Amino acid sequence: MIQLPFRSRIKQLKEAYDRLRKGKENLLQMIDDAEVFESVYNSNAIENSTLTLAETEKILLEMEVSRDISLREVFEAKNLARVMEYIGTKSQVIEVSEDLILLLHQMLLGAINDKIAGRFRGPNEYVRVGSFIASAPEHITRRIDQMLADYTSNQETYFAEKIARFHLEFETIHPFLDGNGRIGRVLINYQLLRLGFPPIIIRDKEKQTYYKSFTQYRNGQKMTVMETIIIRALMESFHKRITYLKTQEIIPLADYAKKERLSLTAFLNQAKRQTIPAFREKGVWKIGKKEE
Repeated sequence: MIQLPFRSRIKQLKEAYDRLRKGKENLLQMIDDAEVFESVYNSNAIENSTLTLAETEKILLEMEVSRDISLREVFEAKNLARVMEYIGTKSQVIEVSEDLILLLHQMLLGAINDKIAGRFRGPNEYVRVGSFIASAPEHITRRIDQMLADYTSNQETYFAEKIARFHLEFETIHPFLDGNGRIGRVLINYQLLRLGFPPIIIRDKEKQTYYKSFTQYRNGQKMTVMETIIIRALMESFHKRITYLKTQEIIPLADYAKKERLSLTAFLNQAKRQTIPAFREKGVWKIGKKEE
């Protein structure tokens, strides 16, 4: 369960974000567009893509990449970017549903593997993640329907707890032969956007903690690790956007620590816990400069 101090902080950040964003939709769209490169890179890297952030950016900008890259990885980057763009336009229109999930999967794996794109696993199509064997194909539709019903009908549970459970259950069902992780992370942002929150990035550098959340859930239905991942990522997303909306000068956290004559390690720890308004751009921690 997400504790009251975190809920209060999210409420404060949401109020500040909503107040500052009025009339600055173009700036927020620029931030979202600029983040696509990082979002695509990190989500694919979690699935062991060999593309670097720089290569991902070049592919999405239709620029030449200096090394030979498989056609599959090119399509993985382009397709995922297209999915992310699509949810940005549709999240306010329709609630998450089975049809939406299947459509997003078709967009993700189209031209990569058309035989499995846009459909759940069928008879005798089993998947294993490490030592974990996902739901039998015969149970997928029923479990997906129950997962969706639990999410849409639950009006009492705190939003981040609902989203965490949805993601953990989706990845436990693992309904597709391929693309489960990327679709699952897209759905987190779809749900956040529907609620008026900015999108988040689950980063490759933190994937061991991310993987730990699935083990915790499968071993005892606990969600604290995933809840923490979502809350901290959301706070970071708020901090970034609020800093831009306030038109603060943005500097590397290392420069900020030097100016404050304090330990960079201490500041980095605070940034990771989101107890200071720091955020990452291309993997570099940054923060708004204090007014003189």
